[in-house]
Amino acid sequence: MRDQLDLDEGRLDVDLLDDLEIAELLRTTRRIAVIGASSRRLRPSNGVMRFLINAGYDVVPVHPREREVEGRTCFPTLGAAVAATGRFDIVDVFRRPEACPEHAREAVEVGARCLWLQLGIVSAEAARIARAGGVAVVMDRCTQIERGRLLG
Repeated sequence: MRDQLDLDEGRLDVDLLDDLEIAELLRTTRRIAVIGASSRRLRPSNGVMRFLINAGYDVVPVHPREREVEGRTCFPTLGAAVAATGRFDIVDVFRRPEACPEHAREAVEVGARCLWLQLGIVSAEAARIARAGGVAVVMDRCTQIERGRLLG
């Protein structure tokens, strides 16, 4: 909650991508890992994943309890997904803030370009870990909304 307030009031001490940088990221991205992907069609992660697939991105679901999401093999960890399919540009996270620092560490380890925490998810700790590891950060934004808003 504190991190969300700090973000909303401009006090977060971590550099986040701005609109121009997000637009460029989305324009140049080819591969996206969706952490917290769900096979349940009413879950936000499923809807966003379907949108990203339809927008032409190569999307790979990551969730320890799913086998397949939207006809795509689901991997239990980001590391397993990278080992099987290759590197990702964006690691799109649909998890609670307290889980995000570990995902930030994973994103750094696998050489992702960006750690993207979905709408409503803010973790200063995760952002610091990612930035210290050379990974760009977006927080509290939806990839689907931002693609539509910034790229049309």
